[in-house]
Amino acid sequence: MASIKEQFEIPSKLKTWAYCLIGFGLIALIAGFITKGRGTEEEQAIFIGTIMYNTIFWTLICNASMFFICVTTLAWGGWQQAIRRVPEAISTLVPVFGSITFVVLMYVVLSGNHHIYEWLDTKKVGGDEILKGKTGFLNVKFFIIWTTLAIGFWTILGWRMRTLSSEADQAPMDNTTGASFIWRNTVRASLFIVWFALTVGSTVPWLWIMSIDAHWYSTMFSWYNFASTFVSGMSLIALWIVYLKNKGYLEYANQEHLHDIGKFMFAFSIFWTYLWFSQYMLIWYSNQPEETIYFKHRVQGPYKGIFFLNLIINFICPLLILMKRSAKRNYTLLTFMAVLIIFGHWIDYYQEVMGSISKEHVTLGWLDFGVLSFFVGLMILFVARALASKPLVPKYHPFLKESIIHHT
Repeated sequence: MASIKEQFEIPSKLKTWAYCLIGFGLIALIAGFITKGRGTEEEQAIFIGTIMYNTIFWTLICNASMFFICVTTLAWGGWQQAIRRVPEAISTLVPVFGSITFVVLMYVVLSGNHHIYEWLDTKKVGGDEILKGKTGFLNVKFFIIWTTLAIGFWTILGWRMRTLSSEADQAPMDNTTGASFIWRNTVRASLFIVWFALTVGSTVPWLWIMSIDAHWYSTMFSWYNFASTFVSGMSLIALWIVYLKNKGYLEYANQEHLHDIGKFMFAFSIFWTYLWFSQYMLIWYSNQPEETIYFKHRVQGPYKGIFFLNLIINFICPLLILMKRSAKRNYTLLTFMAVLIIFGHWIDYYQEVMGSISKEHVTLGWLDFGVLSFFVGLMILFVARALASKPLVPKYHPFLKESIIHHT
């Protein structure tokens, strides 16, 4: 154990990149506020919407890292212990990005910005039978309470899992203490999974994103967003594993572990496509106006190019490139695909949110990429700090040996 590099030291170049990205993002935010944030109501909605879809996307993909830890814990999996500290570090960003998401969403609902959420316009709701029928769910009080609980419990339950994980760094465990440790992990993981299902798997995507098109609804929407954020989360984990391996860390992690991460990336790209097709096909087949309204300007209007580019990046590319076993073990290919998948699903979130806020024209430009760089910079900085805060290997974890000898 003494021969391996247990403690991550943040390279100065990595910090420089992080600060540069954050700085560029802040400049873009300031410029965006000056040019759009103080403009017409439509321009203000575009400015807030750009921040909104970015912060929701990054909050959910970082939260997917804790979901990965918890679901593999419930399965009593051992293979992931050699790389466990990577998703743990990524999950520390949930309270950071979650706080930004909370502030942005509270600003939208408390300011009554009906250009983003039309159900905030009480006059319009009063004269619209569909919106009136959804007031039990789409109202400011319910939105605030559920958003607070969702982000709050993601933060608390994730913190409890990471705190318990630190016990694997303290002292060797015998059969009794090891069994107790695994059982407590299982209980805490199950609590997180239940809350994850009630939020990410149902209400949160409905409230935060689908209610922008308050007349439209889809029973598959939450699962669709879950698949999108989970495959992006696995891609982010893959990027950090490759980076750490290239820097000489994570000696116990090898191609077998990377192969399994690659399988998740491939499998959930296909699962995302299945949900994409099922949602689109059923709405296209039934051809009901209250359902087709969501797709009409995306398939036939200004967002047509982005809509189908989204499908090419998130389905065709993973299918063709990640299908082979060797591709999942190749650092260069996996890194390329991880970046492509994250970008592809970021584009998907763009068209989900901005395609409803600005239906007449595509707004994708410098502001979007500037805000993206801000969140990427924050992610790099905080994940690096979290990785440096504890050993990279939970050396006393009862399942660590299983991870070391893991073979697929």
